[in-house]
Amino acid sequence: MIKTEKELRQDIVEVGRLVFQKGWVAANDGNISIRMDQDRVLCTPTGVCKGMMHPDDLIVCDMQGNKLYGVKERTTEIAMHLLVYGIRPDIRGVVHAHPPVATGFAAAGKPLNLALLPEVIIGLGCVPLADYGLPGTPELLEPMKEIVPRYDALLMANHGAVCYGEDVWKAYFRMETVEHYARIALVAELLGGATVLPRVEVDKLIDSRTRYGVKTRAGSTPGCPLAAEDMGEGEKFVVTREELIALVDQALRARGIA
Repeated sequence: MIKTEKELRQDIVEVGRLVFQKGWVAANDGNISIRMDQDRVLCTPTGVCKGMMHPDDLIVCDMQGNKLYGVKERTTEIAMHLLVYGIRPDIRGVVHAHPPVATGFAAAGKPLNLALLPEVIIGLGCVPLADYGLPGTPELLEPMKEIVPRYDALLMANHGAVCYGEDVWKAYFRMETVEHYARIALVAELLGGATVLPRVEVDKLIDSRTRYGVKTRAGSTPGCPLAAEDMGEGEKFVVTREELIALVDQALRARGIA
């Protein structure tokens, strides 16, 4: 069913509210967009809390990022959204946020690439890490160009995460999966180290995707996700226990919890 512009605006407002309530953004962080048709993108404005948006706050841009109409100004990271839409014609929604645990992995320079959870292997494969680029500049986009065609979610070094899907709700749920995956990976490491699935089981899970109606292309790239027999001695841990404890402490202090 094709949604009206009014319905698409409401979808972005609802996703923004959920992203804010879950603590994936602070202040005016993050941005969300929907590709309305071949020529237009609906996106969040700059300088507005994603949990306090009104449908009329949203901006409509062309595929070059020029504002077509809207009272406010469009997100300063619209080029990142347009890159995804340009590379992936199957994508109709993009969500960019800073979920704390996943962003902690990104700040540590670590992808989420261990074969831990069947649901993640089937749905995402793994979540690779794009090198750092200054937000709002072409330097941010360059590291993403090789990742976007092969994966449906990625971490941005020292920045956050980007997820995309056939609609904005699929993009949102992928972000939810990324943060859930990161939290489980963190706890497993703090408990002494994650036990990864063997390669034969990973292959079975990837082969079962069609049975679950999953169309994602992610997970077939060597090294992502990793499997037990692929690892050499000393390569099991994504991050050391001390690094993870420091990341958690830093995140808590930033939010005034610790």
